[in-house]
Amino acid sequence: MPVELFARDVGTGTPLVLLHAFPLSSAMWLAQREVFGADHRVLTPDLRGFGGSPLGDDSPSVDALADDVAALLDARGIERAVVGGLSMGGYVAMALVRRHVHRVAALVLADTKAAADAPEAAANRERIAALVEADPASPVLVDELLPTLVGPTTIEQRPLVYGRIRALVQAAPAAAVAWAERAMAARPDSFDTLRAVTVPVLVVVGEEDRLSPPSDATAMVSATKDGRLVMVPGAGHLSAVENPEVFNAAVAEFLRSLGTLD
Repeated sequence: MPVELFARDVGTGTPLVLLHAFPLSSAMWLAQREVFGADHRVLTPDLRGFGGSPLGDDSPSVDALADDVAALLDARGIERAVVGGLSMGGYVAMALVRRHVHRVAALVLADTKAAADAPEAAANRERIAALVEADPASPVLVDELLPTLVGPTTIEQRPLVYGRIRALVQAAPAAAVAWAERAMAARPDSFDTLRAVTVPVLVVVGEEDRLSPPSDATAMVSATKDGRLVMVPGAGHLSAVENPEVFNAAVAEFLRSLGTLD
């Protein structure tokens, strides 16, 4: 059953829904709300368990996350939106297309992948889920995940950005982390979903992304009928946070190309 998501809702105009990365919250979209809120209605929810949203009692699945977003659109009176997701948010955006395709007017997929987890990746997610369940204070996310979330350029040249990301990672509730890890481990392959998409698709990837590298982005674009690819220099897995200027420029150009939604 869908949970009621907390969401930051700013601006007016064409709705733009942005879904955050794991294990962050909608706080990561600050630079995007500031830029796009001038011309669009920007809705940035906390996915269940993160930020201000409850976890609920559903079994872990990206489908449940997608249904939460659809329920949020209903609650806010939004029929169709441009939907963007980064990392885990991209998985949810693709699930939203599978389950509620009529709600998606265009798609932005950033630093994510269409392939399902390989067995070893799924096993590693379960290991992390078990660790944080056993010890909510476990440093596993900071020790293992955080260094892979950002690129070398950010680590070397953007200490304030790195510190902000670290704080967001540390704020993630253990129960939400475990639930989300299991949801992502169980997600299906989404290449058939992308092949069936008829709306415009923008794929964005940090050039230094090691978790969802440019090869994954290229494969997603190749699967779409109307896809375009933008590489973000000097950014790793969190391109929207690490290099928001380039990320925002790419999304702004994409939004301009769409015109006004019916």
